[in-house]
Amino acid sequence: MDRRADLDRLYALLGRLDARVGGARRLGDCTGYMDWPDRGVYLFLAPGETRAFSGARRVTRVGTHAVSTGSSTTMWDRLKQHYGTGAGSSAHPHGGNHRGSVYRRRVGEAFVERYALHDRYPDWGTTRVPADRERSEVRDEEYPLERRVSAFLRDQPFLWVDVDDEPGPDSDRAHLERNLVALLSNYDRSPVDPRRSDWLGNYARSAKIRASGLWNVEHVAESYDPAFLDAFEAAVERTGSV
Repeated sequence: MDRRADLDRLYALLGRLDARVGGARRLGDCTGYMDWPDRGVYLFLAPGETRAFSGARRVTRVGTHAVSTGSSTTMWDRLKQHYGTGAGSSAHPHGGNHRGSVYRRRVGEAFVERYALHDRYPDWGTTRVPADRERSEVRDEEYPLERRVSAFLRDQPFLWVDVDDEPGPDSDRAHLERNLVALLSNYDRSPVDPRRSDWLGNYARSAKIRASGLWNVEHVAESYDPAFLDAFEAAVERTGSV
């Protein structure tokens, strides 16, 4: 298994995908009115993060949705959780809910660590609001950081592939996500495409994010099956512009 060669093939496929969909989209430019596939896998590419030798934009997060049997979550549903609230939100415009998006939570944690904001956001990252505090109080307190996270995530370009299979842990989407993360991860292995020193993920609380160079935790320490690239290529060829 030649990981560098497999990464080169993956990024060549992403180049083809970019051409098929008319270019990566910034999350901030997207709406639910666009013709998104119901189900798929998406890959975020951080601005300024590039591959070591080619200069191509580097993948920094892989995600999917509806990997629980019976789930009805669409791809846009998941992207909207990362996007956060819109301008019309009466209480917290351009904010969001990091308890509904692991991506938002991890990015917020990195901001807290980088800028020593622990005292300002003591409950950030808790699964539930502590029982001795009002939910509205905590949401108001966390709103400035939610806005900061929204601004960061909405600037991220991403690509996607259409994979319309039934929800479940053994779905094709789950298979692709798992193998994409494992291939891209630098966790506990010789780094390929090392991360920039100022990449925000270097301040993540999770050692797996810092070491892998991805905003993913699950699957970063796993091995991958090179044959998954054939399935990913087939997904690229059936994906069109929104």
